[in-house]
Amino acid sequence: LIATTAVLISFVLSLVYFIQILTTKQPIHIHLFDCINLQSFTVNLGFTLDQLSLLWLLVVTGIGALIHVYSIGYMKDDENVGRYFGYLNLFIFFMTVLVIGSNLFVTFIGWEGVGLCSYLLIGFWDKNQQFNNAAKKAFIMNRIGDLGFLIGIFTLAYLFQTLDFEGFKAAATMSGSSESTALLGVSTFCLFIGATGKSAQIPLYTWLPDAMAGPTPVSALIHAATMVTAGIFVITRLNFLFDMTPDIQMLIAIVGGVTALFAATIGIVQNDIKKVLAYSTVSQLGLMFLALGVWAYHIAVFHVITHAFFKA
Repeated sequence: LIATTAVLISFVLSLVYFIQILTTKQPIHIHLFDCINLQSFTVNLGFTLDQLSLLWLLVVTGIGALIHVYSIGYMKDDENVGRYFGYLNLFIFFMTVLVIGSNLFVTFIGWEGVGLCSYLLIGFWDKNQQFNNAAKKAFIMNRIGDLGFLIGIFTLAYLFQTLDFEGFKAAATMSGSSESTALLGVSTFCLFIGATGKSAQIPLYTWLPDAMAGPTPVSALIHAATMVTAGIFVITRLNFLFDMTPDIQMLIAIVGGVTALFAATIGIVQNDIKKVLAYSTVSQLGLMFLALGVWAYHIAVFHVITHAFFKA
């Protein structure tokens, strides 16, 4: 009850801020303190509530609350029900940090956190060795993507001397030299690799069908509504950087299109219903990446929201 109420309160607060921003049209910036403070380089622990982050928050906390309510009945006979709800709440917390971070450092904290929680939740019934293997597979494949994500963050920090999204926006309009364009291409490519791992695109998609080993509400939360859309969130959040590297955009569109076709084809011949849903999710994520690759960010976000509801 405590866990479910906490998520419901989060949803109500998200709704309040959403309505507030609808009327004021002004994003809310919250600066807590500086984490890293070097001569010309500071990274702060800050949060931004704007249209994009609040849309994601409504999906995460809204569907999260419904899944918590469903889990009460689903897990009532389980011996470790307290641990389960602890993990579920931790997951919602990290997902919230991921979407409201005002810079890539805070986003990365949430990014790693949801990776950890997915590992804990997929392998929740740890007496079955097959489930443990699925959890390890998800964790390790996500680490491959996260290495790319980290390299992308370091490249951007070197290029712009900041990790702040607003700072990127200001610096990106001014940079025009060929070296900075090449480095920008490297960083967007590495961020795309990170997104590929988290959002299960070719070639890092094989963890998602195995991840259905966890309890059903976990599959609904992680593999439909929230965690797998983190890659789409990051690309949409940094859309002004991706706009400047059209070759990478082309690559995103191709990978998304191929994934959508490939995963749907595999899904046709699956016998296990949860496997069918898993490949369907990979296919839908491919369509979202295709939209991102052709500069249709608003369509990708729209599809994230509709997909979160019907798949969960």
